Parts: sequence; C-alpha cells; structure tokens
Amino acid sequence: MADEIILLDFWPSMFGMRVRIALAEKGLKYEYREEDLRNKSPLLLEMNPVHKKIPVLIHNGKPICESTIMVQYIDEVWKDKSPLLPTDPYQRAQARFWADYVDKKLYELGRKTWTTKGEELETGKKEFIECLKLLEGELGDKPYFGGENFGFVDVSLVTFSCWFYAYESFGSFNIEAECPKLIAWTKRCMERESVSSSLADPHKVHDFVAGMRKRFGID
Repeated sequence: MADEIILLDFWPSMFGMRVRIALAEKGLKYEYREEDLRNKSPLLLEMNPVHKKIPVLIHNGKPICESTIMVQYIDEVWKDKSPLLPTDPYQRAQARFWADYVDKKLYELGRKTWTTKGEELETGKKEFIECLKLLEGELGDKPYFGGENFGFVDVSLVTFSCWFYAYESFGSFNIEAECPKLIAWTKRCMERESVSSSLADPHKVHDFVAGMRKRFGID
C-alpha cells in the first residue's frame, strides 16, 4: 500500500519549506494543504494540539511536528535515497547542532529587520549579520555545510534565503556585501530542483512582509 503523506503548511513559512525540500529530495508524492493561520483548520488543531502551528506532516494518519524533527523523520523513513544526515555519529551531532543554532537564532534575528525601527533595528541588523557570518565561517570553502553533499544543515538554513530580499529591503542593508560566500552557497543550493521548486518567490515574501508591517502599524 502506498504511503499517504499530507503536509499542512503556509506558503511563506521557512519551516514548511524545509519539509517540502526534504520530501522533494526523496522524490515523494504528497498532498499539500495550505492553512489559514487566522482560521486554523480542525485537522491542524487535531494533529498539533500542543503548539497548534504549521508545518505538520501526516504520514499514514500519524502526525509529526516541528520542522527539523520532520526532516529527520523523512530521512530515517525513506533512507534509501538522497541521505540528508551523515552516517557518522559525530558528524550527525554536528549537523544537528548547527540546525539547532539556526532554529534558535535566525528567525527572531531576521524578524527584527522588519518589525523594529531606529536603534533597535540597527542592533538587530548587527546581530543578524554576526549570526550569518558565524554560519559562513562554519561553511568555509565547502560546497555545502556537510561537505560535498547537500544535507541537513543546508535544508535548515537555505529556506531563509527567500526572505533575504525582505530583510534587506526593510532593514536597509546588503547581505551579499557582508557574507559573499553564504550567498554563493544559496545560489548553489538553488540549482537543485528540490530547493528551487520548494522556496517561495522572494518578491512575494516581500509583499507579504509589507502587508504584515501595515497590520502591525510599523508603516
């Protein structure tokens, strides 16, 4: 019997995009269901009663929540194609460490670039760039974070790149000027069908953020 896979998601979510990339890397067919986050579906509330957030992966009726856990689950269940985590335990631990760093730091720092003004914005931009530079240092001269092969950390981080245009526009700074190797890496990742087909259009994300700024009374 074929696996039934459903993804509850919201199109600009960098967390949902991670799951879309992982599913694409594995060549899996799935049903995509767009959620209205201001009017969450009964299915979302049933499948993620703790956090009530997207994304949620439903595999044969069973829910898996939290994007990095979902990507690991996909990699473990469908392990015969395009492995995302290394086999070596130490390298796996390192990959999880950097994915966790991205989770704990990048979303909130990126958010400051479009939700704040004045001194708070300047501090936020500085912290955001420092975070990206640290990640760029970890990347080094490697094609991907794990070395020669696209993997877990790449999936975790690359989805933020479609938000970079919005961050730059509203924060008035240039990421490529500060982190050229990181931007070269995002372009390399975008050459993969799994990434280019899963990431939202940066201009659409920019318009979405502009709408959010109006709603929050920032503009």
